[in-house]
Amino acid sequence: MDEQFDAIVIGSGQAGPALADRLSQAGWRVAVVERHRFGGTCVNTGCIPTKAMVASAHVAALLHRSEDYGISIQGKAEVDFPAVMARKGRISGRSSENVEKWLRGMPGVTVIQGHARFEEPGVVRVGDRLLRSERVFVNVGGRASELAPEIRNGVDVLNNSSLMALDRLPEHLGVVGGSYVGLEFAQMFRRFGSRVTVIQRGAQIVPREDADVARTLQEILEREGVEIRTGSECFALRREGERIAARWRCGDDKDEFLCTHVLNATGRRPNTDDLGLDRAGVKLDERGFIEVDDQLHTSAAGIWALGECNGRGAFTHTAYNDFEIVAANLLDDDPRRVSDRIPAYALYTDPPLARIGITVGEALASGRPTLIGERPMSRVGRAVQKGEEQGFLRVLVDAQTKHLVGATLLGVEADEAVHALLTLMYARQPVSTVQRAVFIHPTVSELLPTVLGALRPLEAAPART
Repeated sequence: MDEQFDAIVIGSGQAGPALADRLSQAGWRVAVVERHRFGGTCVNTGCIPTKAMVASAHVAALLHRSEDYGISIQGKAEVDFPAVMARKGRISGRSSENVEKWLRGMPGVTVIQGHARFEEPGVVRVGDRLLRSERVFVNVGGRASELAPEIRNGVDVLNNSSLMALDRLPEHLGVVGGSYVGLEFAQMFRRFGSRVTVIQRGAQIVPREDADVARTLQEILEREGVEIRTGSECFALRREGERIAARWRCGDDKDEFLCTHVLNATGRRPNTDDLGLDRAGVKLDERGFIEVDDQLHTSAAGIWALGECNGRGAFTHTAYNDFEIVAANLLDDDPRRVSDRIPAYALYTDPPLARIGITVGEALASGRPTLIGERPMSRVGRAVQKGEEQGFLRVLVDAQTKHLVGATLLGVEADEAVHALLTLMYARQPVSTVQRAVFIHPTVSELLPTVLGALRPLEAAPART
């Protein structure tokens, strides 16, 4: 069957359905192809189900320290792991169903389930259907990387998807990788009752962050009982009876521990290896990501790449922004670009870590005169009232322009408070704009003007007090 469309969208992650909706509203005839579950990683195995589990883990942690709040619980509070997973499944399932219903209800949109492969530029095959269009948008996302066979040695290893399919709580979870995915799972499973050991190859966890940020986060996790081993070398797994032996450093048996399950959280790879992209003239980089320009065109005319598969952002919000960039250029005569985007993300440990712009290390390396402002969360009223005093607020300001260039907020409600600063950066206004604002009390955000009002040269910045 040979079918002609105004556009073909491959994949239903965050960028795909939103783009199909805009094109549909513009009167385009659109084909949307999805080979697995509607909604992509975020809805099915990423943000939505994991944050549902983080919420359950937060409740478990509060119950364990309820007496700190003057609340005495009669009897023992226990985690019902199957119930936690069932709740996660309901939330994720509803989200996926809603995406599918949304797509199927769009006028002019044809939803096709199956594996899409390019036959040639502008020609996509899905089973026995041949789809043609002068505009194709690839939104196929990514998946967890795999450990090398010589490391696994035949041991079954979990990834972020299979871990969330467990029906029993692991007795001892070994987490390979001390970055965002690994640490979120490490903390939540520790709170559910598992023993957890994190193995990180580098000298610190969250290697993209400043060293003191990593230290503070590690202290927070270790206080909850998460075991963290950095500087891993000679990493390998092997079966030891009913358990898994994980060797994390060269040396004697002290550099090995036994666990019941292993989670590989060492990174992700794009789903670009079985799309026939070579037949369409689409270039990939050395890691398999689709090469795109500043407006997300690929090397092939009439083909765009959006979301995680283009290597320009591994987050739901960057994928959605990819849709906004493409739609603005195609439909609004608005030349938006990827380079307009300010780096922004959060690590959903408890408390969360939110970061925008550059780090202290990057500011120092740039050589530009920079001011710094800091405040421990123990001096933030909202944090004290909630009994969540861990972490700190940090801002970085260009000494000449007085524009904010970066911020790191580690503490309760940091993932929400950071948006006041992010908006300031997008508005390209000096920090005095926030200093003169009247923020609501009591909040974490209300301390941002105070922090911005106590700036000092970065090179001379003392330790936080």
